[in-house]
Amino acid sequence: MSEPQPIPLFRLVDRDLLATLMKRTGTGAAMSVRELAAEASVSRSTVGNLLAGGQESVLYPTACQIADAIGVDVLILFTPTGRATRHSGRPRFRAAG
Repeated sequence: MSEPQPIPLFRLVDRDLLATLMKRTGTGAAMSVRELAAEASVSRSTVGNLLAGGQESVLYPTACQIADAIGVDVLILFTPTGRATRHSGRPRFRAAG
């Protein structure tokens, strides 16, 4: 059995930017917390905590999923923290839907 590969953490650049981009996504439509969470396949609490400031960082795949759902490049919303966490790569949970 191989050792899990480290997955880098990415920090949200600006929660106000996330909120602004949710108001007008790449398609021009607004997106709610619930819609973004479902589209990105992440929990509503992750999106809500990023917007509220209760969470600053997410794993790289999560950052990519959120950015992709909004329709922007990941580096518009997130920046690498320089840290990585060992993770099996398996999702811990799935968004209901």
